[in-house]
Amino acid sequence: MESLDTTILNTAAPVIAAALKVAPLSMKSVLSSYTLSLAVFIPISGWMADRFGTRRVFASAIGLFTLGSLLCGLSGSIHVLVACRILQGCGGAMMVPVGRLTLVRTFAKSELVRAMSFVAIPSLVAPMLGPIAGGLIVGYFHWRVIFFLNVPIGLAGLYMVYLHLPDYREAHPKPLDVAGFLLFGSGVGLLSYVLEVFGEHTLNGPAILGLLVVAGLLLAGWGFHATKARFPLLRLNLFRLRTFRAAVSGSFFTRLGIGGIPFLFPLLYQVGLGFTPIQSGLLLMPQAIAAMTMKFTMSKILARIGYRGVLISNTAILGLLILLFATIGARTPVWLIATQTFCFGFFTSLQYTSMNTLVYADVSGDQTSSASTIASTVQQMSISFGVAAASLLTAVFIPDRFHSSAPEMIHGIHRAFLILGGVTVLSTIIFGDIKSGDGDSVSQHQVLSHG
Repeated sequence: MESLDTTILNTAAPVIAAALKVAPLSMKSVLSSYTLSLAVFIPISGWMADRFGTRRVFASAIGLFTLGSLLCGLSGSIHVLVACRILQGCGGAMMVPVGRLTLVRTFAKSELVRAMSFVAIPSLVAPMLGPIAGGLIVGYFHWRVIFFLNVPIGLAGLYMVYLHLPDYREAHPKPLDVAGFLLFGSGVGLLSYVLEVFGEHTLNGPAILGLLVVAGLLLAGWGFHATKARFPLLRLNLFRLRTFRAAVSGSFFTRLGIGGIPFLFPLLYQVGLGFTPIQSGLLLMPQAIAAMTMKFTMSKILARIGYRGVLISNTAILGLLILLFATIGARTPVWLIATQTFCFGFFTSLQYTSMNTLVYADVSGDQTSSASTIASTVQQMSISFGVAAASLLTAVFIPDRFHSSAPEMIHGIHRAFLILGGVTVLSTIIFGDIKSGDGDSVSQHQVLSHG
């Protein structure tokens, strides 16, 4: 449901911007406000699952997400839409980490890669259908249908949760770190707001600098508090584990470069190259098809190459592919665009699953909730910052973001691709901390099976 909502919205962003009478680049606030909301509220998802049980929390998350979707469809301005997207994010914040936590507690570490790959396949159907569905909806119906579509899916999800989802909870849950939650949420929220308004000319330089200082102080205060609190919101001592540290920090910088690409593609195709929303959706489908294909070969690749080899080489390949996107222009054949997108989807899927499973390589049973919470929080923060960075970089290279021509939009997006690709290539340095043999605990049965 989350994937379907996001992929449809990416495709429809230019049309929604026109309907709400805002610049296409301003749609970044609609996309990043959701992921920011995830980053702020995910830290308490682990505590809520321990306190109230995975089944009740997951069901509540689906209900809140569905309500937020309904309100998004009724929104009449971009400001109301952003507010309703934040409500959606409050529900979505509980979905992924609680679902992942359920998997980790259900399956042994040696089965984790296969389990996550299998469970990810249905969620990849949405990104495959989402782009074309978004194009069809805005082409033949109304953009509001995008959000109304989540209502029947959410109701069906609630039924399946109560029917099948295991209910895990802690017998003696730890108290919630309220001070840590307020410091962390305020700091991350303020930092994201600064990234949103930077370049919008709504705040002057001193005001932006002041907000950055306040955000830095809030996050520094949270970091100090986390080292002293008995039951911190996020257990920073997990970063002493080499595999956890490499997976989480590498995930942040890699997603910082990759996270804004789904936002830039529809702008390039529709605003820059003049494709219709349906054509744009069709051009995005190869990425999801490739991601689904990767899940069937994931275990074999990790068994043969190992986490170190996969993450170092794969990150560099992803950076080069993003750099190649800067060559897409009006004369680029459609088959070549589709091929590049397919390759990008294949290696992105390998990257995400590798990073997500390496997180749990050396984590003990009582640390899984905290590990899942931290990994999910960092993931959503990096995606939110990635969308903001992609939009900001594009805006820097176009003379007027409100009235830019197609060639000017293409030029700005190409420059953004070059910078984001360079950032992704540089993030390979982080994965150099991984040693040969790291991660065998989560892929051991693949190694034994494939020799």
